[in-house]
Amino acid sequence: MTAQPQPPRVLIWGAGAIGGSIGAYLIRAGLDVTFVDQAAEHVRAIRERGLRITGPFGEFTVQAPACTPEEVRGTWPLVLLCTKAQDTRPAAEALAPHLDGDGVVVSVQNGLNTLTLAEVLGAERVLGSFVNFGADYLEPGVVLYGGRGAVVVGEPAGGLSERSAEVHVLLRHFEPGAVHTPNIMGYLWSKLGYGALLFATALTNDSIADALDRPEDRETYTELGREVMRVALAHGVTPEAFNGFDPAAFLPQASRAEAQASLDELVAFNRRSAKTHSGIWRDLAVRRRRTEVDSQLGWVVHFGALHGVPTPLTTRLVALIHDIEDGRRPLDRANMAELGAARPPAGEEA
Repeated sequence: MTAQPQPPRVLIWGAGAIGGSIGAYLIRAGLDVTFVDQAAEHVRAIRERGLRITGPFGEFTVQAPACTPEEVRGTWPLVLLCTKAQDTRPAAEALAPHLDGDGVVVSVQNGLNTLTLAEVLGAERVLGSFVNFGADYLEPGVVLYGGRGAVVVGEPAGGLSERSAEVHVLLRHFEPGAVHTPNIMGYLWSKLGYGALLFATALTNDSIADALDRPEDRETYTELGREVMRVALAHGVTPEAFNGFDPAAFLPQASRAEAQASLDELVAFNRRSAKTHSGIWRDLAVRRRRTEVDSQLGWVVHFGALHGVPTPLTTRLVALIHDIEDGRRPLDRANMAELGAARPPAGEEA
């Protein structure tokens, strides 16, 4: 009888909401996982008490090695990079010495971070992953896994490969419905579209579902989604649908009714989750730290300028988020009215 290949040892770089949730399920499935996190108190808690996962899918605690980036020793065949997008470059530089000779890094993040990883590590070492499940870092050693969502993996250059198939098998220990795709960039660009909507919801203290459900803001959300999708098309990307976000509903030829239907689906999806607010909102309102806005929506503005696609709403949204980050503006519904004022007049959209 042929022995089954052993799953790879996994280094999870960033043990917060995303990395902690995925890593805990991999450990529970019997995989060899080591956590790395820059928050020393989180690392200490994992070492002393384990990593506790709480939420509607049950509560459990896993034991695993944990260390700060400075303490990492050895090399790994597979690294899941789960840091905030703005930390991608320094994290890639720090983890590079800990990759096996043919080791692979999977970007399990928001944004187009495979581009940055390819610059630092080489494109041949990089895979892309898209995730949309609901999770929050609650306190050192504790992560809320609040809602299932899409998990997708693939080659940034397109197509299917043996290595992306292996990572897909691994991710199914966390999300049985995980998808192996030949178009991971289509998912990541769609997440930028949905992400733009989430950044807009974080201008207020409303929950995601309540914010997206407000009739007076629906036109702003619709045009914001359309802006991102226009840039994606200009960049040669075919966006992919997920969890209620239908990119086709935000394409130039789509009707307003189609966009409204997609927003309704997003409201329904978010009402089912124990995670009521976005990680963006938590960064602004709870953790009082900078968001991923430049590392996510900055790409939309960048490629919009490159392809001659105007992005007035996205540009204004970035500025509003910066105002909140810097303490110049409170979280308030009035911010949505200011964002809406950047909408081009009807009929003048690009």
